[in-house]
Amino acid sequence: MTSATRIFEFLKGNQDTAGRILKLAKRDSSGWKVYDKAEIIEIVDNLSKALIAKGIKKGDRIGLMSGNRPEWNFVDFACNQLGVAIVPLYPTLSAQDLSYIVNDAEVKILFVSNKDLVEKVEKALAANNLNIAIYTLDQVAHQKYIGELIEEGKQIDIDLKSYNEQVQTDDLLTLIYTSGTTGRPKGVYLTHGNIISNVEACAPLLTDDITKALSFLPLCHIFERMVVYMYIFKGVQIYYAENLDNIVADINDVKPQVFTTVPRVLEKVYDKIIEKGKALSGIKKSLFFWAVELGHQFKEPHLNSAWYNFRLGIARRLIFSKWKDALGGNIKFIISGGAALQERLARIFWAADIKVLEGYGLTETSPVIAVNSWDGKDLKFGSVGRVLKNLDVKIAEDGEILVKGPSVTSGYYKNEEATKEAIDAQGYLHTGDIGELTADGFLKITDRKKEIFKTAGGKYIAPQVMENKLMESVLIGQVMIVGENKKFPSALIVPAFEELEKYCKVKGIPFESRESIIKNPQIIEKYQQEVDKANENFGHWEMVKKFVLLPKEWTIDNGELTPKLSLKRKIILQKHEEEINKIYAE
Repeated sequence: MTSATRIFEFLKGNQDTAGRILKLAKRDSSGWKVYDKAEIIEIVDNLSKALIAKGIKKGDRIGLMSGNRPEWNFVDFACNQLGVAIVPLYPTLSAQDLSYIVNDAEVKILFVSNKDLVEKVEKALAANNLNIAIYTLDQVAHQKYIGELIEEGKQIDIDLKSYNEQVQTDDLLTLIYTSGTTGRPKGVYLTHGNIISNVEACAPLLTDDITKALSFLPLCHIFERMVVYMYIFKGVQIYYAENLDNIVADINDVKPQVFTTVPRVLEKVYDKIIEKGKALSGIKKSLFFWAVELGHQFKEPHLNSAWYNFRLGIARRLIFSKWKDALGGNIKFIISGGAALQERLARIFWAADIKVLEGYGLTETSPVIAVNSWDGKDLKFGSVGRVLKNLDVKIAEDGEILVKGPSVTSGYYKNEEATKEAIDAQGYLHTGDIGELTADGFLKITDRKKEIFKTAGGKYIAPQVMENKLMESVLIGQVMIVGENKKFPSALIVPAFEELEKYCKVKGIPFESRESIIKNPQIIEKYQQEVDKANENFGHWEMVKKFVLLPKEWTIDNGELTPKLSLKRKIILQKHEEEINKIYAE
């Protein structure tokens, strides 16, 4: 257990790392550029000195828009050891949300990774009359460069110890903005103490034989960021993948023992493996699918019979060993979060001796609330694991999961109303998820209390906001956004048929029946234009990628609408299951 009370002590402290040596690495033109611990600390300190010289002081906030790379950590630690909070900004943010966040958080400086993002940021700031200094992580013509700041810091004689000493456990470490039900982002207030408590509770997952990790989930998300803090605390080497397009090559190059992921990535890995299996022939194909079927029958390790384990041993030698090799050959376990993991995937990966540890949490809880263990006796498929020992979780009368503990946020920045709505008088955070605790202490998520849902990539989707924007089209009568735990959001659209008929008359398009008109390529193209127009208002992950036109309106009499004409989402999902399945099967 660490005695750290501030995050920067994970980097600068003398905690026991079981002989592991911290390194941060990224790809460059010559291969992997690796920074050792001494280099990291020197860069961080010089950057801190330069920020002080620029007038940055404790309590200020600095924005950071970048993919995963060591510079992300350099900026983060340079700030947090001064009591300056980082405001992470997704590169895919809409201009509207970007401007709102930097203004709401009163960001003093923006660190932006590359030329394309600088252009996006400058355009958004100019449109909203915001004047904020920008520094780039890559060298970009006519832009201030982080390397220049670091060089400036080398020439500045400042003793950082006094600045470190002023930072307190309950000081703000980061403001992370998440989408609210109104569509306006809310700034989750997380302190050094919040995240340290979560790192301490999760650290036992990293056994002494874990020395190297690959990181590709966005550091803008608290899930990956907390895990990276845990790696740094434990002295694990962190290799940052360039992007998901090259993830297979990076995994095979780095040969990590651990990485975090979202279910969608595991689904892609599984789908590619199955595709290769289908391409086999004869006995090889038969053996492959025998192993797959056996893998889907895998139970918690201590529950499998001797006969099952005998057959599994054969399957692992002949088939599943190749799955492990495809993940670099050294993988000990994978941590999955951000969205629900299909139980069948968890079972088959465990059968392949690739332990997938599904967990659950929220940005507001720093983030982990519960997680399954690599220890087979501390695992339950279909659950998100045992609740962390330093948290108090209870189930409300309506089934909602409530959580209280040191990793739970104190509230939303400058948003007292949202804070009161989320945290009750007893200090319990209302998660918005429905769940249950099993007799043996495992947490299961069974439903969502609110309409907000997550995609398979772990992104929150506020459907009402998107539906309202789509409904601005005169050609759309009703619409429902779908896509929970799917690759992307899609839309079920009921045309405003009276308006559509008028449109068809003007365009000279025959309108014979509702059933036929919604299949007309010209009409489908028109609705695509309407969807594209609405998409301009949303971040990349929120955009409706596909839609289906429906011939019948949803009504109260048919049970699809409430008396207030609100959508009965579960009913509509059930009635249109076939159409939705077709959307995501393509």
